[in-house]
Amino acid sequence: MSDAPLAVVVKGWPRLSETFIAQELVALEEAGHHFEIWSLRFPTDKKRHPLHDRLQAQVRYLPEYLHQEPLRVIRALWRVRRQPGFRRALGTWWGDLRRDRSRNRIRRFGQACVMAAELPPGARGLYAHFLHTPASVARYTAMIRGLPWSFSAHAKDIWTSPDWELREKLSAASDGATFGATCTAFGARHLRDLSDDPARVDLVYHGLDFARFPDAPDRPLRKADAPIHLLSVGRLVEKKGFDRLIAALALLPPRVDWHWTHIGGGDLKTPLQSQAEAAGIAERITWRGACDQPEVIAAMRDADLFVLPSRVAADGDRDGLPNVLMEAASQKLAILSTPVSAIPEFIDSGTHGLLSDDAPEALAQAITQMSDDPATTNAMAEAAHARLHAEFAMHPGITRLSQRLTALIEASG
Repeated sequence: MSDAPLAVVVKGWPRLSETFIAQELVALEEAGHHFEIWSLRFPTDKKRHPLHDRLQAQVRYLPEYLHQEPLRVIRALWRVRRQPGFRRALGTWWGDLRRDRSRNRIRRFGQACVMAAELPPGARGLYAHFLHTPASVARYTAMIRGLPWSFSAHAKDIWTSPDWELREKLSAASDGATFGATCTAFGARHLRDLSDDPARVDLVYHGLDFARFPDAPDRPLRKADAPIHLLSVGRLVEKKGFDRLIAALALLPPRVDWHWTHIGGGDLKTPLQSQAEAAGIAERITWRGACDQPEVIAAMRDADLFVLPSRVAADGDRDGLPNVLMEAASQKLAILSTPVSAIPEFIDSGTHGLLSDDAPEALAQAITQMSDDPATTNAMAEAAHARLHAEFAMHPGITRLSQRLTALIEASG
C-alpha cells in the first residue's frame, strides 16, 4: 500500500488540454513531493504528452458514474459511516445539494466516500486541481477523514461556480481549504474578496519549464506581401472565440494571403466547419484535431502569427492566462489575442503582441495590421519572448507551492 502523504484530486488523467497540471506535478515530484493522483474521470484523449510519461505517481480512478460501480460505492459508504467526520460531511453535502440539485452533486459525495474509504492510512492532506468538482470531492473527503485540504483554481472553476460555494470553500468555519493557489492576479483578487482570510489565496503563475522547449527559431523578416500562416491552439468551445475568428478571416482583404491551422478538439468542430464552408473559406483552413506537445511546438515554429480570440462565454466561463500564449512566446511566434481576464497580465498590447476586441471586424483589422507590418510584428514577438524568460519562469511558482504543500502536510501531524 502506498505511503504517499499527499492525495492530488484531478478531473481526469491524463488530459492533453491540461499540460499546466502535468508540468506542475512533474515539478513537484522533482522537488521531492510524494503523492498519488485520484482522478474523477477516465482518460478520453488518444494521445499523451511526454510530460505524462515522466510522472511516477500512482494514478487511482474513482467511479466516474456511481451506477457503474455500485458495490464499490456501497462498500465505501459502509466503511466510512462510522468515521468521526462522516456526519458533518453528510450534513454539509446535504446543504449543498439543497442549493444545487444536480446529479453531479450526488456523484461528488459518492466519489468522496470511495476516496475516503480507500485513501491510504499515511495520507495527511489533499490538493485539488480546480475549485469546482475536484475541490468538492476533496472537501467532503477531507471532512470524513479529518484531513486538511487545498486547491489550485484556474478559470472556468472560478467564474462558473456560485459565490456561495466559493465562499464556503474559502472559509475556515465551513471546513474550507487551508490554502488555495490561483494562476492569475485577476482570479486571485476575486477569490480574496470572497475569502474570510485573503492571505490563504496565493497568486502562483504556472509559468513555463523552459527545459521542455527548444530554443526559439531564427525568424527571418517576412515580406509584407508574402503568405501568412495563422495558428490557433485551443479547445473548440465558446470561450475560445473561434467562431468570431472564422468570421474575421472571411473579412480579410484580398492582399492578405492567409492560411489558418487549428489544433485542438472540442464539441463545436462541426458547426465551426460548417461556418467556414458557408463563408467560402474552408479550403484555407486545416483542422488538425488534438495534438501532443511536440506536435504543437513544431506547428508554432512553422507559423507566422498565433491567434487566440478569447471571450467571455454566455455562462460566464472564460480563460485565465492560457499557457499556449506563453508557449507561442517561447518560440518567438507573434501573438494576437484579446484583453479577456488575465491575458493582459502577460501581453501589453502594442508591446508584446496585439490585444483586439473580439468583434470579427476588429480581429480582421488586427490580422491585416500585423500582416502588413512584419517588422513591428517581429519586434513584439521578441519582446514577449524576453518578458516570458524574465517574469514567467515556472520555478518561482513551484517553490512557493511546494512550501505551502509541505506546511499543509506537516501541520496535519
